[in-house]
Amino acid sequence: MKLAWLTDIHLDFLKLDAVEAFADVVAARGADAVVISGDISDGRMLTMHLDALARRIPGRVYFVLGNHDFYHASISRIADEVRGLCARQPNLCWLRDAGVVQLTEEVALVGHDGWYDGRHGAYWKTNVGLNDFVLIDELRGKHGKDRLRLMQNLADEGAAHLEAVLPQAMAEHARVVVVTHVPPFPACATYQGRPSDENWLPFFSCRSIGDALRRAAASRTDRDVLVLCGHSHGGADVAILPNLRVRTGEADYGRPIVQDVFEP
Repeated sequence: MKLAWLTDIHLDFLKLDAVEAFADVVAARGADAVVISGDISDGRMLTMHLDALARRIPGRVYFVLGNHDFYHASISRIADEVRGLCARQPNLCWLRDAGVVQLTEEVALVGHDGWYDGRHGAYWKTNVGLNDFVLIDELRGKHGKDRLRLMQNLADEGAAHLEAVLPQAMAEHARVVVVTHVPPFPACATYQGRPSDENWLPFFSCRSIGDALRRAAASRTDRDVLVLCGHSHGGADVAILPNLRVRTGEADYGRPIVQDVFEP
């Protein structure tokens, strides 16, 4: 079973013919399935781009969404649109709705979009202002405690999902691949080869999902957990525990790549 991993491909920076050409590149790698760890497009073109990928890639396309996928829209509206598309296009699978996906007898796939939760770094001192705060309906106009509460609610939803599905996946499979968007540990939140600092970590890491992953892996040391994420655009490959490894993908706007094709 070969998986092709994509992340932060930002197809909204490409014309449609370039999107289709990239899909053909992915298909040519010969993987049995594709996993995408978020930031596929933006809210105006997300479903069009997902459909274009699904039509040109022969295997199933498993994905989570990233913050950019909700730009120029609301989180709730995009969720409805994506669910409608997945119902019409059987090649597509949004992992937050999928529970445990069995890839082989030994390997399971689970995932959730996740979110940054402000629990690492210096949220109350940061001067970082993300486009998210003006381009995503639910975040627009929120500041301070209200913004932090929403961030943490979104992140905790992802953590609760993984807390529910990981025990089932680990009970029945020796290896579990977890797909999420935001790096779940500070050591994985890198940009241009450097770890994120206290200014950026509130928005480049998700402690609640990290805690859920650590607990699950520690509870079953006979199981191997591989986490695929993106968001920070900097490559990283970190062993958090002997059986818990996190890979963060590299990315550059307008230049989507296949991160890897591998057998989990």
